[in-house]
Amino acid sequence: MSLFNGALTGLKVIDASRVLGGPICGQMLGDHGADVLKVEAPAGDDTRTWSPPDLGPVSAYFSGANRNKSARVLDFNDSTDFEKFKELLADADVLIENFRPESTRRWGLTPELTRTLNPRLIHCRVSGFGDKGPMAGLPAYDTAIQAQCGLMSVNGDAQSGPLRVGLPVVDMTTGMSAMIGILLALQARQVTGLGQFVETTLFANAVALLHPHTSNYFASGKVPALTGNAHPNIYPYDSFETQTGAIYLAIGNDRQFRLFCEYIGQPTLADDPDYATNPQRSIKRAQLRAILQPLLCQMDGNALTDNLVRKGVPCAPVSNVAEVLNSEQTRAMGLIVDLPNGYRGIASPIQLSDTPATYRQSPPQHPNESRK
Repeated sequence: MSLFNGALTGLKVIDASRVLGGPICGQMLGDHGADVLKVEAPAGDDTRTWSPPDLGPVSAYFSGANRNKSARVLDFNDSTDFEKFKELLADADVLIENFRPESTRRWGLTPELTRTLNPRLIHCRVSGFGDKGPMAGLPAYDTAIQAQCGLMSVNGDAQSGPLRVGLPVVDMTTGMSAMIGILLALQARQVTGLGQFVETTLFANAVALLHPHTSNYFASGKVPALTGNAHPNIYPYDSFETQTGAIYLAIGNDRQFRLFCEYIGQPTLADDPDYATNPQRSIKRAQLRAILQPLLCQMDGNALTDNLVRKGVPCAPVSNVAEVLNSEQTRAMGLIVDLPNGYRGIASPIQLSDTPATYRQSPPQHPNESRK
């Protein structure tokens, strides 16, 4: 059993960010023991009003990125409040912020200032484009970045056209990169005794998410096309209809393909020169799909996937959110967190044997609201 509240116990974090990329980073640090103070403007984090639905006293959206934090209101446009903010930084370990450049210039909230106030401080900035290039300093939201950075161009099929990924994948991965950057800077501080400026951007994280499409383009010079649910390099790595609904086959090697063929009563397919190796299957994917889909339509997809995965063939039924959250696997892994004030959320995906994540505080009401 942990003797304290996580691996980051004793770490003091000032989370002055809003919306999702910065706040999810602050929440992850808080889950693992950091003391996180969320500093908000008088109007509050934008996502406090991104409702309905609400979860307890705050919007569900805000709730998903702001547990394990306390909150304080400071108006940086008020000189007295900004001085109070600087006082908070004097003994903090980490500052997370995602202010617009014109705001940081107006306030003087620069890496030089924060280093002067506290040489050990790790100043983490989450931004859309950073401070280089023609887009430097411009605003960015997840879906616009998905469009700009090519994620939409590889998501969807010929009928749908380009589609956004159905969740804020760029914001979430940017928050994770921010946490990684902070942990790297903390490790460096162990050696140097000094903090440093850490920055991660939505643009860079979106481009980094494009694997394997970037590698494929570098190798072939061909612009990736929409392929729906199919993988561009592997087959059958695609969704198929069954008697009981859609399933996904994620067959990644020739051994798995042979096991699959044997299970569905088509062992000779694995010996056919057109399908014996992944490169051949990938090239002949349309004709292989034409063989497999009529066969799978006659099968119980739930039984098929359960039996196949137990034989070592990765696959799954295509589940909705309710089915996932109510599944035995989700419950067994302890992935649902319940806290006072009606809070329910998803646990940290990081499992540590000796210093596990802890869930100590529901997402805070806006301090002005709590005094009403």
